Amino acid sequence: MASSLSPPKVPMELHVANREKLLQSIHDHLSEASRPLQGFVFLQGGDEKTRYCTDHLELFRQESYFAYLFGVREPGFHGAIDVDTGKSILFAPRLPAEYAVWMGEIKPLSYFEKEYMVDLVFYTDEIAKTLHEHSSGRGRPLLFLLHGLNTDSNNYSKPAHFEGIERFETDLTTLHPILTECRVIKSELEVALIQFANDISSEAHVEVMRKTRGGMKEYQLESIFLHHTYMYGGCRHCSYTCICATGENSAVLHYGHAAAPNDRTLQDGDMALFDMGAEYHFYGSDITCSFPVNGKFTSDQSLIYDAVLSAHNAVISSMKPGVNWVDMHKLAEEKILESLMKGNILVGNVNDMMAERVGAVFMPHGLGHFLGIDTHDPGGFPKELKRLTEPGLKALRTTRELKEGMVITVEPGCYFIDALLTPAMEGSKTSKFFNHETIARFKGFGGVRIESDLHVTADGCKNMTKVPRETWEIEAVMAGEPWPLNKNTDRAS
Repeated sequence: MASSLSPPKVPMELHVANREKLLQSIHDHLSEASRPLQGFVFLQGGDEKTRYCTDHLELFRQESYFAYLFGVREPGFHGAIDVDTGKSILFAPRLPAEYAVWMGEIKPLSYFEKEYMVDLVFYTDEIAKTLHEHSSGRGRPLLFLLHGLNTDSNNYSKPAHFEGIERFETDLTTLHPILTECRVIKSELEVALIQFANDISSEAHVEVMRKTRGGMKEYQLESIFLHHTYMYGGCRHCSYTCICATGENSAVLHYGHAAAPNDRTLQDGDMALFDMGAEYHFYGSDITCSFPVNGKFTSDQSLIYDAVLSAHNAVISSMKPGVNWVDMHKLAEEKILESLMKGNILVGNVNDMMAERVGAVFMPHGLGHFLGIDTHDPGGFPKELKRLTEPGLKALRTTRELKEGMVITVEPGCYFIDALLTPAMEGSKTSKFFNHETIARFKGFGGVRIESDLHVTADGCKNMTKVPRETWEIEAVMAGEPWPLNKNTDRAS
């Protein structure tokens, strides 16, 4: 299938606006603390890496905070923003003459100034000299360096380093929380790029649905997705490693890694769970579609799928500024538990199940996460917020209240994971909720996840993801109907 989409032009004004946003936030912070509006925000971009000890260069992707502020595609750069004047400065690596033979044109500094819409460009071996010359204060200039905890990965960002940094004062605590908070609320230009990543990824998911057949390998469906997003969307990078899980693999939450490499043969009667999202100019998408390999839902598949869809839709209908994300997670759990009771998988009272955290047995992960330049965009846990400790809730990537301008995923799931089900079915406080006979029927079923990307608006939210969701829509598309479906498509067909 060809595409109706084409890669949009990327406006560098987006990164100019990001720098201005940060500068205003830094000014506000320093003024409140009665500190002088002096110094430089200083970041180090990513470096190209080789594969272990070889000369094989891995495909470079820019460090995310640096990408947010400067939009630079190339490796080896540093960047500064003068807190006093607001001027932006890039520092490019000084390349050897032979670079032109093997890697192409050595671009002049004027190219980077124009391409990335910055005020000044120098070489990286001129950092110390340049910053001293442009410093507005007395004594050693102050550098605001990026150092802080990523609460999704538990890794720390690495502060910039350069030759001569010992001649500067450094501040390692101010920048990270301010810049992280800037990334939480997206501008219209950022949302437009996330929307394109969603559009091309949605189109690719539909193409995968149409071509799925028993006897194929999971990686063949991954390949179709990657081809479509690159061929028609110019998306050279994926937001994350594709999860192309069928059968019991769909109960493995992060399937697709090197030890589980999307290599199972699809069987007629399997459920497929495909979690894949393209990235365009650093900004990503994160979409999961679940559907039957043969294109027709069985009653059991419909039961689990509709349980997750009811949670997905209930959350989206409830989302608006001021709503707490923990409440949304619990709402999703309640909807899934109610559906499992109707299907005679669970028995008892939903409130009692919630108190004993039975929902976490079927949905052990959090409801969603911020999305932007990273799939798990930072800012989920500012210092004043603490993680919850209960099953399921402890996996939440944020416990914040929603704000206008956030982009967050909604991804409820229902999985039959032996490692969770067995102890829950044997536990003294939880065994009474399970219909053991019915659950036995779902051994090896795997799981269902439905994931969409939501932009929080002034009075609600907008679903940026455009894929078939209702069972009848999925069956129609897999049978060859166009997407979006024609208005006269027969729901009962």
